[in-house]
Amino acid sequence: MAVLHSLYPSSPNVKVIKDVVKALIAGALVIYPTDTVYALGCLSSNYKALGRLAKLKKVKVEQAPFSFLFSDMSELSSYVQQFDSPTFRLLKRTLPGPYTYIMPGTRKLPKPFDKRKSIGIRISDDPILKILLPLLPAPLITTSLHDKDQIIDYTTDPEVIFEEWSDVVDVMIETGAGGNQPSTVIDLTDGDPVVIRIGKGPVDFL
Repeated sequence: MAVLHSLYPSSPNVKVIKDVVKALIAGALVIYPTDTVYALGCLSSNYKALGRLAKLKKVKVEQAPFSFLFSDMSELSSYVQQFDSPTFRLLKRTLPGPYTYIMPGTRKLPKPFDKRKSIGIRISDDPILKILLPLLPAPLITTSLHDKDQIIDYTTDPEVIFEEWSDVVDVMIETGAGGNQPSTVIDLTDGDPVVIRIGKGPVDFL
């Protein structure tokens, strides 16, 4: 049975967040709020946790459409190839925020992602993640929590999420009702931005 932590975004309990950090380092699967929808993730450097996450999503780790969740632009730059000034301005304008960018990965991506030519990246504007992520030794691997209902895309009620997932994850952080719009996905692998999915983040500036 998972541990449930209820936090207030305006004044989160830092001790609880540090306990979640310890759990992630030990290999926990954690559900957490983002600036879009509730998400599930684990530490990108923990092979055992990655295997559990991939099994839950019924995919292979190497091929899974997971994204890296970074604390800031500095951490991001270690995982993607050097980018030009227009790309830098785009990232600075929109991050942290409700966007997922697909970018060319470096040749030295950590295993088991070292065969990938591109990766999905996120820097969330969620207040809990802004405290949690800088305390971790590596970025999170993250995936949105889809609802089992074929009509509803994303569950917004944290009680329902906990009831459905508490047997297969280790920790959940809840901060109230989540959103029901995923991140906007933009592909930057060929230079010019290509919108793959319109979500919460507007694209009228492109």
